Amino acid sequence: MKKRFLGNSGLEVSALGLGCMGLTFGYGPATAEADALSLIRKAYDLGVTFFDTAEAYSQGGNEVLLGKAVQSFRDQVVIATKFGFKDGDSSKGLDSRPERIRQVAENSLRYLNTDYIDLFYQHRVDPDVPIEEVAGTIGDLIKEGKIRYWGLSEAGVETIRKAHAVQPVAALQSEYSLFYREPETAIIPTLEELGIGFVPFSPLGKGFLTGAIDENTKFDPSDFRNIVPRFSEENRKANQALVDLLKAIAAEKQSTPAQIALAWLLAQKTWIVPIPGTTKMHRLQENVGGADIHLNNSELAGIGEALKDIEIVGARYPEHLQKRVGK
Repeated sequence: MKKRFLGNSGLEVSALGLGCMGLTFGYGPATAEADALSLIRKAYDLGVTFFDTAEAYSQGGNEVLLGKAVQSFRDQVVIATKFGFKDGDSSKGLDSRPERIRQVAENSLRYLNTDYIDLFYQHRVDPDVPIEEVAGTIGDLIKEGKIRYWGLSEAGVETIRKAHAVQPVAALQSEYSLFYREPETAIIPTLEELGIGFVPFSPLGKGFLTGAIDENTKFDPSDFRNIVPRFSEENRKANQALVDLLKAIAAEKQSTPAQIALAWLLAQKTWIVPIPGTTKMHRLQENVGGADIHLNNSELAGIGEALKDIEIVGARYPEHLQKRVGK
C-alpha cells in the first residue's frame, strides 16, 4: 500500500489505517480475541501500518489486544491512542488535567506493551483545562521519549490554532466522509494552512456507505448506532439516495460502494488518511482495495454535482455527545 505523510509532521503512515475500536467496543459484542488478532495481523500483511485505538475503548482492553497483535512487528507500525476521559470511561465525562494525561500515557505504554506511543490524541477537548496546558504536558512527554507526535480529535479551529502554537500538532482525527462533510467548511482549510494531517474516522459513515444497511436493519442492543439520530429507521430510508449514488459509480468502476467512498476521501487531499474499522476479514480486504481505486477529476466533479441534489437527514450524534465536539 502507498504511504502518506500526516501534514508537515514527518509522520509517515499507510494511506489507509485500521480503526480498532469496533473489535471490542461500540458496535455490539466484542470480537473473539483470536479472530481480532488475526484481523489486525492480516491488515499488516495487506500493507496497513497505521493502527488506531484509545484508552476509552474498553478501558485499555482494546490497547492490550492491539499491543499483542503487533508485538512481532511493533517497530514497523504506527500506533495511535488517546487520552481525555475520566477513568478512561467516555460515559463519565472529560479529564485532560496534566496529571491525568501522564497517567494515561503510562497506562497505554503498559497496555500496548511498548516503549513509546507514536501518536497520542486528546480524545475530546476538555473545556476545564486550557489547551495550552495540555500542549505543554504533551511537549514534556515528547522530550521524555514516551510519545513521538500528538493530535486532537473533534477539536474546533480556535483550539487547533492555540494547541499548534504551543506544540505542533501532527494530526486531527474527526469524522469525515461522503455522509458527513462539515469539515470542508473551516477545518480542512485550517489544517492545510498549518500543515496538519487529517485522519477521518467513520469514513464509511459508521457502515452506512457499504450499502449493507437499510431501513430494515436491526442493530445489536449494545450498538451505539441505536442512539444516533441519523440512524433512525426513517432517516436511514431518506439517506438511501447517497448509497444509490455510490452503487451506481461502483458498478461503473467494477468496485464496491465502500471502495468508492474511501477513494473519494483519499482524492480530497494527499495528507488525508482514513481509518475504516471492521470486524470482518472480507470487509478488511475490500477496504484495503479502496486505496487502489483512482477517481479522476471528471469523476470527482460528477460526484460533486450529484451530491448537490442529495440532502443527508439526521444529526450525527445525540445532543449530549454533540456538545463535546467542535470546541
